[in-house]
Amino acid sequence: MWEPFEPGSSPVDWCEGNYKISPSIAEFMNTFSNVVFLLLPPILMHLFKDYGRFVNPAIHIIWFLLMIVGISSAYFHATLSLIGQLLDELAILWVYMTGLCIFFPRRYLPNIFRNNRKLFSMFIVLPTLIATGLSVVHPAINAFALMCLAIPAFGFMILELKKTKSMRVYRLGVRCGAVWILAVICWLNDRLFCDTWMNLNFPYLHALWHLLIFIASYTATVLFAYFSVKEERPQQSPVLKYWPRNDFELGIPYVTIKCYVRIDNNTNI
Repeated sequence: MWEPFEPGSSPVDWCEGNYKISPSIAEFMNTFSNVVFLLLPPILMHLFKDYGRFVNPAIHIIWFLLMIVGISSAYFHATLSLIGQLLDELAILWVYMTGLCIFFPRRYLPNIFRNNRKLFSMFIVLPTLIATGLSVVHPAINAFALMCLAIPAFGFMILELKKTKSMRVYRLGVRCGAVWILAVICWLNDRLFCDTWMNLNFPYLHALWHLLIFIASYTATVLFAYFSVKEERPQQSPVLKYWPRNDFELGIPYVTIKCYVRIDNNTNI
């Protein structure tokens, strides 16, 4: 019963040597690199406070789930336990599900869901719950399945970028895509060419993957938040900005709106 909680019970082991830096943490760098998942989401919650108030408060669920991903991933790499692996992968699955429910373009929805996003969300949650249960059966293939889930999202992002007239949004989309590709390269190299990187004394590509995939994930969320308002609430005039300086495009991107319209009664303020 307690075997999945035991350290080293996961069949997955990354390139970084175990217990090399700390006697109590299996993969120190892979564990520590998840700190970005805990530091940035609170800032994003603050930056998106107007978006959450006047457009869609569900955006904060994604920021919260990204924190859960960071905690789960840190626990997994610190213990290499099977339960840690499952928590890590399932947290990522639920981030995808939440993003799909919130941001899937309405024009691509079947007619039955087009005017009822809540019904569409219920339709998505059901298979996600089933997948959560089935993940226990074949946990080793979950990581590859989750990687494949990013491909349709990447495709939708490309379609939306082709339509945008804002060069600022387009540049952010290009950077997001480049970071995502670089993250995947790091993940594959760590998994497939570990011996080579061990010989180069740099078995830390998976830690680098954590940093890059977080940047790609929250950037994609920012872009889809912009696209969602642009399509469904164009009267609110979404604007892509950067923190701490709006003229520094390598800062933290976020979406604000020019015309505030309450979600409850649609009255201008």
